[in-house]
Amino acid sequence: MNKAQIIEYLNYSKSEALKLFELARATKLKYVGDKVFLRGIIEFSNICIKNCYYCGIRRDNKKLKRYTLTDKEIITSALYAYKNKMGSIVLQSGERKDKNFVNKITFLIKEIKNKTNGNLGITLSLGEQDKEVYKEWFKAGAHRYLLRIEVSNPNLYKIYHPDDSVHSYHNRLKCLYYLKEIGYQTGTGVMIGLPFQKIEDLADDLLFFREIDIDMVGMGPYIEHSNTPLYKYRKKLLSLKERIFLSFKMIAVLRLLMPDINIAATTALQAIDPMGREKAIKIGANVIMPNITPGYVRKNYFLYENKPCSEENSEDCLPCLINRLKIIGAKVALEEWGDSKHYFNRLKKQA
Repeated sequence: MNKAQIIEYLNYSKSEALKLFELARATKLKYVGDKVFLRGIIEFSNICIKNCYYCGIRRDNKKLKRYTLTDKEIITSALYAYKNKMGSIVLQSGERKDKNFVNKITFLIKEIKNKTNGNLGITLSLGEQDKEVYKEWFKAGAHRYLLRIEVSNPNLYKIYHPDDSVHSYHNRLKCLYYLKEIGYQTGTGVMIGLPFQKIEDLADDLLFFREIDIDMVGMGPYIEHSNTPLYKYRKKLLSLKERIFLSFKMIAVLRLLMPDINIAATTALQAIDPMGREKAIKIGANVIMPNITPGYVRKNYFLYENKPCSEENSEDCLPCLINRLKIIGAKVALEEWGDSKHYFNRLKKQA
């Protein structure tokens, strides 16, 4: 599939897209099966050194109440996932690189592995780190890492981030290669419907995933936040319905482009459509991330407006999500890590 073909798919009307979605679903069933893998996400801190222009937890947002969960709270959340037969968890936070933070993560990985007899898979989504830190966390027991590039065009990257050493496109890209080299199942992703973004840019994003041979992708619609610099462009954006429809087409095309990778149905889809994540699963996604963050801090991990499930607890989210998946006929995989088949196929090619 070349760029021109991808652009044609992304421009499909609703009636044309139905065939695209059917083809993507058939491709998913053929290459990765009909299971949906659960990743219990723990958003354990909203403290961040970054100042990205689109993000609600950016460093300069003074209206946000900052928090960091205790080690005990994080481990308790992880054990909740384990006892409820989730195959793995995601530890996610704002970006930090200080030694205390690095040591905290190393300790948490080892403790969670120890308390679950090594049976709970651990994905990290903790931003850019030094190569030695990635190695330390991998050795401790983490085996997947999600580092979203957010936009693969370096010129657009400069529009959405401050132009300084803390926000370097090339450093972020370098980190993705570090992660692959160390042995992580490596994931990335982009936002869809950003201001100044064109269909051609989104086509390039998809080709970027294939070019760097990524193992998993989490992407969804851009949703503006009132306490961010990009909010001033809100009237120039595609409508929310247009953004989510475009996101569905991106998921479908990616499934055709890279049939054996893991694709997440992101929470941002649900912020626009209450059944957005379930629709993404039907189209071609095969991973979903129930939020198991303690309820009292959820409202402070506000990356974008109208983030769903912000007033709920883990005990509310998980049963609800499983029931919704069953309604659409999805087979929920319990006590499985749900590793990326592409990762193992990639290793075979390299051997």
